[in-house]
Amino acid sequence: MPRPLVATIDIAALRHNLAVARKCAPASRILAVVKANAYGHGLTRALRGFADADGLGLIEPEGAIELRQFGWTKRIVLLEGFFDEADLQTVIDFELDTVVHSLAQLDLLEKLQPGRQDAQIDVHLKVNSGMNRLGFMPAECSAIWKRLRALPFVRDIGFVTHFANAEEGDHPVLPPSEQARRFMAATGDLSGMRSLSNSAADLLHPEFAVDWVRPGVMLYGATPAERTAASFDLRPAMTLQTEVIGIQQIAAGDAVGYGSRFVAERPMAIGVVACGYADGYPRHAPDGTPILVDGIRTRVVGRVSMDMITVDLTPIPYARIGSKVTLWGEGLPIDEVANAAGTVGYELMCAIMPRVRVVEIGD
Repeated sequence: MPRPLVATIDIAALRHNLAVARKCAPASRILAVVKANAYGHGLTRALRGFADADGLGLIEPEGAIELRQFGWTKRIVLLEGFFDEADLQTVIDFELDTVVHSLAQLDLLEKLQPGRQDAQIDVHLKVNSGMNRLGFMPAECSAIWKRLRALPFVRDIGFVTHFANAEEGDHPVLPPSEQARRFMAATGDLSGMRSLSNSAADLLHPEFAVDWVRPGVMLYGATPAERTAASFDLRPAMTLQTEVIGIQQIAAGDAVGYGSRFVAERPMAIGVVACGYADGYPRHAPDGTPILVDGIRTRVVGRVSMDMITVDLTPIPYARIGSKVTLWGEGLPIDEVANAAGTVGYELMCAIMPRVRVVEIGD
């Protein structure tokens, strides 16, 4: 019998969330972001869930190759561009779009051998509008665009930037409106399609939805905003479930788990759950992190270990070995668990380990 820990991926939820993203930006094309193995959901499942998207975006060239081999014929954008000359050959061979964010990448393009210049490459020029990670400064963009435009094998040149604080419209340091202003000032006189919006902007700032939007985490049923995913009509695409595999009756003063972090104030039942940090559950989850046992909300108590989590069974006196446990997903939003653990839903999705069994529904 296999270990009871299972991640259920709902293909219908992926489709639904894509429709929500399109409803938020009806005049824009959708580049569904599938980096990090589709945020832990799997590229093949993302292909089915996002079949109606106008394109897919990711950072891994090998993942882009897989998408082509799986049959995706529409646009694929390498969101960090190519990393070396071999990747540039991949861009050509598999008809990928590439972001260009550095002079090193531009130099490689300009050194492309004549025999390979019959290829046509679509480029997305990355503008650093204040995030200060990747991209050219606004004052450089016109000169970079001209250098790209001079290359005979560069077909279309688009423009892309990334918001630092799209979930906070009035951020005191760098509001999204200021980034949008810098971006448009840098690119307004240049021809090409534009993309600003990530998930938070797609949900909260329809004014920034131009030619393309790039939803990511919202497609998987989580949100970077303070509002809940459900309030945006987003559905969880991943539900992580397991079972109680042991029960301990402890007395007042007894401790639980490594480091004896949790000490019982009264006699209580402790459930031992088959999941741990080696499965992707956050080791740093504190006492009180929410969890469902037989559909009833309770809490993590004691330190998460490699293979097990201990939970308070006080609210579920009828719990038994085999009781169903939901760690996140349907009935327990992943963002709520992530917030309790001091992280974000993105990290929890992406952390699911290979030993976790995956099943699909909704397709």
